[in-house]
Amino acid sequence: MDNFLMNTVIILALIVVLGYFNEKVTKFTYEISLMLFSVIIGGIILLICNIFKGTEFVSQTLSGLHMFNIESFLMEGVLCFMLFAGSCHMRLYDFKKHARAISILSIGATLLGAVFYGLLFFGAGKILGLNLSLPVCLMFGSITAPTDPIAATSILKKFNLPSNISFIIEGESLLNDGVGVALFVCFSGAVSAQKNGSFLVIMGKEIFGAVFVGILVTAVCFPILKRTESETRQIFASLLSVSSAYLICETFGFSGAIASVVCGVLFSALRNYSEQKGHPLDLAQFDTFWGILDNLLNSILYVILGLSFMHILQMPYVIVLSVISVIANLIGRSGSLSVSTLFMGKLPDGYDKISFIKLLTWGGLRGGLSVALAMSTAGMVDQNTYYIILGGTYAIVFFTTIIQGMTMSRVYKNIQNR
Repeated sequence: MDNFLMNTVIILALIVVLGYFNEKVTKFTYEISLMLFSVIIGGIILLICNIFKGTEFVSQTLSGLHMFNIESFLMEGVLCFMLFAGSCHMRLYDFKKHARAISILSIGATLLGAVFYGLLFFGAGKILGLNLSLPVCLMFGSITAPTDPIAATSILKKFNLPSNISFIIEGESLLNDGVGVALFVCFSGAVSAQKNGSFLVIMGKEIFGAVFVGILVTAVCFPILKRTESETRQIFASLLSVSSAYLICETFGFSGAIASVVCGVLFSALRNYSEQKGHPLDLAQFDTFWGILDNLLNSILYVILGLSFMHILQMPYVIVLSVISVIANLIGRSGSLSVSTLFMGKLPDGYDKISFIKLLTWGGLRGGLSVALAMSTAGMVDQNTYYIILGGTYAIVFFTTIIQGMTMSRVYKNIQNR
């Protein structure tokens, strides 16, 4: 309990102080500033600990910070609430309008991105003399392929992208989590020499099972939200819906991430339907609550990711592997988009294929889900391979969030000025 309270105080203090400093001085995008400054603080702490190795207090502080477990924080804690918060205000009409593009990107581009990345990293591993099998590299690709819905909804929307392009990016990132998880299960099964079934069976179980659970739970919980006169109970009903859907999916081996998105989209759709029928719902507190919770959980995630930079600095070959991972990710992402756009038909907002590929390649941010999947490989591979996967994943998350996130506006302006 003491460690939990201490960690909570440390994280909240960083969120408040760094956020205030950024607001008054640096004025970066909020989420980017939290990760960037947390990385700097993590590096300073590591440097101090190396200087004062014999100091008991400093050693205990570093040990406490190492206790931050992103996998547990996300996969067993708050991921479902983050995904629900990002999707409960989704515009269903726009999704219907862009269903073809979002489906091709979330399924086709994710699959191709995982394969391209895996092949590229496998080739790089052969050149460097790394003992990495092709299934391991493909599993690595499935970890890095899905774009992050949290990063997409919280960062990209601040750059005033055209509404159609912005919605496609957000829609892809919300729906490709399940595809990424299914790919991860498929390739990790090959790595572990276990028979987890064919790819199509796994995809069906992960996605369709999750959709069914999301629909079932929403059908039970939304009527309560609609009929109750208590605004507080409306919030409780939504919390019950997404948490129970995620728990059921985790119990039966479905994708809890997809179920959380389904619950959010259905809540938004049913709310809009009620308004169209002349029965608008008073959900002012609902919107305020989920907005604040989304901001808080995002802030915690970015601070923890930034502080985890301490782990990366201590891994072997970190610089070389980071560069290879980032380059392979960019090539894999752009290659998958190049193939996917061939089947998308007319692109939105008057974009040509080259501009569209450039924008979505640079806008393909990665986040906590990739790190959580990387951490879950600890029991599947040897320690050296685990460090390679975890270090490469961290490098991609940091690069896409900080470098790509900070330059996204400039890239967008360059594309517009062509």
